[in-house]
Amino acid sequence: MSYQYIKLEEINNQLKILKINRPNSLNALNTEVLKEIQTCFEEEKTKTRVIILTGEGKAFVAGADISQMKELGSQEAKEFSQMGQKVFHQIDFSPIISIAAINGFALGGGLELALACDMRIASTNAKMGLPEVSLGLIPGFGGTQRLSRLIGSGFALEIILTGNMFSAEDCLRMGIVNKVIEPEKLLSSCEEIANSILSRGVVATKQAKWITKKGLDYPLLDGLELESQEFGKLFEGQESKEGMNAFLEKRKPNFSG
Repeated sequence: MSYQYIKLEEINNQLKILKINRPNSLNALNTEVLKEIQTCFEEEKTKTRVIILTGEGKAFVAGADISQMKELGSQEAKEFSQMGQKVFHQIDFSPIISIAAINGFALGGGLELALACDMRIASTNAKMGLPEVSLGLIPGFGGTQRLSRLIGSGFALEIILTGNMFSAEDCLRMGIVNKVIEPEKLLSSCEEIANSILSRGVVATKQAKWITKKGLDYPLLDGLELESQEFGKLFEGQESKEGMNAFLEKRKPNFSG
């Protein structure tokens, strides 16, 4: 499928780069961009194991499109928020593993998009924040919920209530990003992580992601029970047999989807 506001580049048959492509508006998210991201993840969920998300130009995503938002009434604004939440939830719980390559500004909806991804790798020149309170608003695409779950309420409230921008190193210290990389090495570093994932069990990596995400909604003992159940089920398939045999035979496992 062809897209107007995103580019989808195939690195190999299991890895793709999704690039938000509205550089003249710093890749701001409007309804059309959100729909294209949603369609992409839906169409790729049975084809692609890892997607790296990044932005064209000097921004990852500089936020939601204010020129669209200022025309919204209360009900329309609620529906816009719900749409963004739905798309980001789809990314969060997709069988596709997502890596945000934060190449510049990731503000408002842009940071919320990155938070919906499974991992976040930032370039040294990245700037992140949730500036909605400076507009008399609050984050509406999941920022108040995902950020506090990721880094705790103290750091999350500092970011949300001040509306300030934070450096990549600040975000590393707070636990928002996994790594900080020089800009010219950002995508190659994300591809290195992706290829490491791709070399592991196909079913195992999907289940590991799902259980980790789902377990956050459970009390600890219930989460442990879920883990044991899914651990046991993996012994029914050929993938675990191949992995354990390869280990004992001191060879590289041959995993296939």
